[in-house]
Amino acid sequence: MRVVTILILLFFCKAAERKGSPGGARNRVNHSRAGGSRKGSSLVKRYAPGLPCEVYAYLHEKYLDCQERKLVYVLPGWPQDLLHMLLARNKIRVLKNNMFSKFKKLKSLDLQQNEISKIESETFFGLNKLTTLLLQHNQIKVLTEEVFIYTPLLSYLRLYDNPWDCTCEMETLISMLQIPRNRNLGNYAKCESPQGLKNKKLRQIKSEQLCNEEEKEHLDPKPQVSGKPPVIKPEVDSSLCHNYVFPIRTLDCKRKELKKVPNNIPPDIVKLDLSHNKINQLRPKEFEDAHELKKLSLSSNGIQFIDPAAFLGLTHLEELDLSNNSLQNFDYGVLEDLYFLKLLWLRDNPWRCDYNIHYLYYWLMHHYNVHYNGLECKMPKEYKGWFVGKYVRSYYEECPKDKLPAYPETFDQDTEDDEWEKIHKDHTAKKQSVRITIVG
Repeated sequence: MRVVTILILLFFCKAAERKGSPGGARNRVNHSRAGGSRKGSSLVKRYAPGLPCEVYAYLHEKYLDCQERKLVYVLPGWPQDLLHMLLARNKIRVLKNNMFSKFKKLKSLDLQQNEISKIESETFFGLNKLTTLLLQHNQIKVLTEEVFIYTPLLSYLRLYDNPWDCTCEMETLISMLQIPRNRNLGNYAKCESPQGLKNKKLRQIKSEQLCNEEEKEHLDPKPQVSGKPPVIKPEVDSSLCHNYVFPIRTLDCKRKELKKVPNNIPPDIVKLDLSHNKINQLRPKEFEDAHELKKLSLSSNGIQFIDPAAFLGLTHLEELDLSNNSLQNFDYGVLEDLYFLKLLWLRDNPWRCDYNIHYLYYWLMHHYNVHYNGLECKMPKEYKGWFVGKYVRSYYEECPKDKLPAYPETFDQDTEDDEWEKIHKDHTAKKQSVRITIVG
């Protein structure tokens, strides 16, 4: 019994010694840092506010997803063999020299929607394999060509939605953007100041305009006009949305309380999600600049009317989701530009089965490679629950058979839901990617 008592006393003495020792906590941290393969994860968890960053593989390429972590700098312990780094929507204000120099394999770097106002000249030193750099939605006013001297393979650069101060200091950058081979660098970026160049695209400015405008502002400033400032009609800005590059270029505007389609959709967007907003009508040429768009979701908006020219220019669109809206029919011409449409969601709309529904039905008949679902009569009461195809056929029941419109025999709307489920499963299965979490 005496031996047991002595052992217990020794144990408590050691515990008190560790607790009171000023170096105890520091020693434990050092021990954890020396943990070999656990080094990266422990550092990320210790320094990153909120959740730790995610490292994963997609199509055999290594990604770091550290978006929305309130980061202000690059964390130690990140794997050096990363190919793609996602740092969007953080709190980074300054990009310092050699900030990314150890990530020599990096191919893409996403820094959009931070608070970046300064980029030092050797920030991208060592990134000689970088092809994609996203700097949009920041606070950058001035930048020079010198910053990009270490990225010879850079072929995709986004700079828009920054308050560019188009003065002499910007001359080298603007000249670089205007070289023909740099056609994907700095598109859509516009001057914020001086007033004479406001909203002018950087790629359209002549070098002599920069210095002339600057001198003009200093020598002959415009007098302030008294009275009320002009009322500027607010436009819906796509900066409210999230912009992703990988795996496909996506603009995510879901659940943003939008009442209109954003007016500055980047032209190279492939997927646009506008679902769960408050857009009740689609005006003419809503998406005319989005030439590369292939997937468009407008579900759950309460859309009542679509202008016949709303989808003008969407010649590459393959998937269109109009489910859960307030559509009763389509005006003639709404779908005429959608040459390559493959999937069309129409469920949960109050389709009215009268003569106005015929355009939509006949368009689908003559484009029988388009797979669709949900085209069911909800009004009037006598046709409620009918498939629209059955209603249209009943409309012509009393016509002579040789006057009836012809349509493919494979077009049978009574089986559309079963076929749709199978087609949609097959289609999405091909698109699905496997995300593998990398340990250590």
